[in-house]
Amino acid sequence: MSELRYDLPEADAFTRTYWDAAAEGRLLIRSCHGCGRAHHYPREFCPHCWSEDVVWEPASGRATLYTWSVVHRNDLPPFGQRTPYVAAVVDLAEGPRMMTELVECPDPALLRAGTKLEVAFRDGVPVFRAEPVRS
Repeated sequence: MSELRYDLPEADAFTRTYWDAAAEGRLLIRSCHGCGRAHHYPREFCPHCWSEDVVWEPASGRATLYTWSVVHRNDLPPFGQRTPYVAAVVDLAEGPRMMTELVECPDPALLRAGTKLEVAFRDGVPVFRAEPVRS
């Protein structure tokens, strides 16, 4: 019997587009034609102006670190095998804020608000890692 996982989403008819894109390594956000603002999590209306004229658009995959917490204990599978891990809130380049996990983070003590990040995908779920330093 397979172990129940708490880290994988259950797509519904509306969010299936988002999760299918993520499974292909693409991050989508919703953008409003009424006010021009992007938002996340996906909704069928704009949370800024309430317009229903919203569409899926590709996100750049760039973000900056807003806040984070190092999780040392989590009994839900498969999180227990990942501890310690970094739960984070990031500001997407397009404006919306997103809850996520930071990966490839060998020393969380070095994290700073504003750290530049890029999207990665694990099991079809967007996660973020520090952008490589470019010279």
